[in-house]
Amino acid sequence: MGAIDDVIHFITSGTIAGLPTIVVMILPFIVGLIVGYLVHKFLKIAIVAAVVLVIVAYLGFFGLSLGTLKSLSDKYGPIAIQYGTLLMGILPLGIGFIVGLIIGFIFS
Repeated sequence: MGAIDDVIHFITSGTIAGLPTIVVMILPFIVGLIVGYLVHKFLKIAIVAAVVLVIVAYLGFFGLSLGTLKSLSDKYGPIAIQYGTLLMGILPLGIGFIVGLIIGFIFS
């Protein structure tokens, strides 16, 4: 029970870079809420755009090859994973962001 009391005491009375700890922990949650909301809204647009792209490619107006898509994923995939890992690097802040992202996505 002593460790939990120490953590709660640090959260409520400590500071990180001059800001109260609770503020530093709430900011990723709020950013996650905003990003989750925007992802949910943009996902609807992305699905419609993907359907239109597939129809246009099927009709032959636009060339869509799996080789090109694979080369793009090989080129930019590791970079996206690296930035995602960097974003989630700090565990409490990453968890707050993920929880905010899920809540923002569900309730938008």
